[in-house]
Amino acid sequence: MNRRISEVAAYAGVSTATVGRVLNGRTGVSAPTREAVLAALDVCGIERPVGLRGERAALIGLVVPDLQNPVFSAFSEALCVLLDRRGLIPVLCTHSQDGVSEAHYIEMLLRQNIGGIVFVGASYADAGPEHGRVLRERGIPMVLVNAADENSGVAQVRVDDALAAEQALAHLAALGHERIGMVLGPGGHVPSARKLAGFAAFCGRRGVAPEEWRRLVAYALFTMEGGATALPRLLAEGVTGVVCASDALALGVIRGARRQGLRVPEDLSVVGFDDSPFMVATDPPLTTARQPVQAMAAAAVAALVGQIEGRADANDLLMFDTELIVRGSTAGRPR
Repeated sequence: MNRRISEVAAYAGVSTATVGRVLNGRTGVSAPTREAVLAALDVCGIERPVGLRGERAALIGLVVPDLQNPVFSAFSEALCVLLDRRGLIPVLCTHSQDGVSEAHYIEMLLRQNIGGIVFVGASYADAGPEHGRVLRERGIPMVLVNAADENSGVAQVRVDDALAAEQALAHLAALGHERIGMVLGPGGHVPSARKLAGFAAFCGRRGVAPEEWRRLVAYALFTMEGGATALPRLLAEGVTGVVCASDALALGVIRGARRQGLRVPEDLSVVGFDDSPFMVATDPPLTTARQPVQAMAAAAVAALVGQIEGRADANDLLMFDTELIVRGSTAGRPR
């Protein structure tokens, strides 16, 4: 235990005697020093003394599905920087190859009396109803960024998926494309459902019957292989342009097109979603809907801090528009 106290003292930048005074509830310790010691206890995984467990820790959980998707990495980096500026300590929790789940991370965060949680591209509901109930009962400040499912009573920050889809479709239509397909995420993924609603509205304005446009929609996992696998069925429907629900899907569609001997954009135009890092450097550079990652991350942190300080409503919804970035993966309809 003495060794661990030394670790806490080193992290907090104080003496072991000061740590001892905080642990024993003694006077003579300033409020900032006391908070630094408590935060060091949380970081080092040492339970707070019983009398101090009712206080929120400065730790903030960042729960993301994975870091292979570049946009999740971008959100994580932006959130970590902004939390640090607020004096909060981010704890990154992501799926790993050994199958660590949201439920495991939430249990760990609750043991540390976490100060709040930001879910990116996921939802606390993914961890199961029991963990969701505990989070609500404890009043843990939470913000969902582009949540994968519907949630009520939780602050949310997201993009207008329907509008983003319609902007991409309008771009391809202006280039002369008439048969435009869409590759979405798995069934039940709410952002994909919103993009589908945008597709339905766009097709409705063009007089395309539902039974017709539904044949132009494919569903896949959010991977490059998912996009490549989804493409052949759309090509069989005669599409000359494809709008995808993520950049990874779009890159997979481009790979699948090349497997079919097609050129992008000469034979097939492709639009992605996210404007992940390096999309400007792909071959061809990808036309994609850019999420305002920095602005969304700032809004999420502000909403979280507002809850921590008792100033914000947990039901707030902040919606952002995307920006269509036109690059080399789209061109006029092939003759």
